[in-house]
Amino acid sequence: MNAQPPAATPVHPRAGRFWLVTTVALLTLAATFSLGRWQLSRAAQKEALQAEIDARKSLPPLDSQAFLALADATGAMHQPVRLRGLWLTPHTVYLDNRQMHGVPGFYVLTPFALEGSEQTVLIQRGWIQRNFTDRALLGAVETPSGLVEVTARIAPAPAHLLELGKSETTAAAPAAPGSASALTAGAAAAPAASASPAVPPSVGSSRIRQNLGLEAFRAETGLPLRTDVSLQQTGPASEGLQRDWPAPALGVEKHYGYAFQWFGLSALVIFLYVWFQFIAPYRRARLARRG
Repeated sequence: MNAQPPAATPVHPRAGRFWLVTTVALLTLAATFSLGRWQLSRAAQKEALQAEIDARKSLPPLDSQAFLALADATGAMHQPVRLRGLWLTPHTVYLDNRQMHGVPGFYVLTPFALEGSEQTVLIQRGWIQRNFTDRALLGAVETPSGLVEVTARIAPAPAHLLELGKSETTAAAPAAPGSASALTAGAAAAPAASASPAVPPSVGSSRIRQNLGLEAFRAETGLPLRTDVSLQQTGPASEGLQRDWPAPALGVEKHYGYAFQWFGLSALVIFLYVWFQFIAPYRRARLARRG
């Protein structure tokens, strides 16, 4: 009599589903937890960058010679400088749609010719509020003539805003380019004040623009303008300008928020896994025994 082979043990479908759900839960948990850790590392990098910026702001200011000696000033970003030179008032530009403390207005930018050199640098001098009745009506901005000393920080070019069109309000008389030797010799062409109260841009040589590129501005004016960086003038409000410059938006809080969301999703995966894999089957079995 031939022996019968042992019957194969049937695989319960619930066991296969249990391991499938376990595998998916582990993969999801690993992905969400890794993304949360990555967001924390990004936040730590941004905090280290902020600490570096704060350290550079506390350094002694560079004088004109030290600033001119910088082959690439981007490596000294946010470091203070103290420079002497002349304001090139006819080339002043007003950048529109710039806010300070949530109020719309203009950033006022004027090239600055450095004493004893043939180099100029664009300085973001400060902010003025816009006229809400007439957008083209500009408030008074005083620009001293002659040699002046300016305290500022090395900064990137002004941020580029979304520009739907290329039209801009320009002056009737274009700014006249001058030679580098004439810029450092004197300020005879610059008036004592760049604007009187409520001077519209159609009078004089000021311009209202949405954005300003350093390379394009250099080509337009013919000035020996430095194009790797600009400067942000610091100090209390003066000359009709406010200088509460916004801090660089590094987005540290955003990374912490994303990390909280990913870790929260990890916790949710763990809760759902434990509930549907253990607690819910246990409750169903308990109710079945009672029935």
